[in-house]
Amino acid sequence: MADVRVTYDKTADAAYVYFIDPQARAKAARMYPCDPVEVGGVINLDFDEQGRLIGIEVLAASSKLPKYLLDSAERDDTEGS
Repeated sequence: MADVRVTYDKTADAAYVYFIDPQARAKAARMYPCDPVEVGGVINLDFDEQGRLIGIEVLAASSKLPKYLLDSAERDDTEGS
């Protein structure tokens, strides 16, 4: 099974799940927001220039993702440094 890189900023309560090689520097060419009222948060899908899904941004992450995933994520805030 492939490892998936996840980063989390507790201050912003935002997580990012990468679907690319962690060493790759792919840029999002297109972002598709998925923020229906039913989920109570914002989820953005990022696609590269070839239309491949390269990552998912999850806002209000603590209410959308499992605690174990956020606990094991790389920290993007000063608290985790």
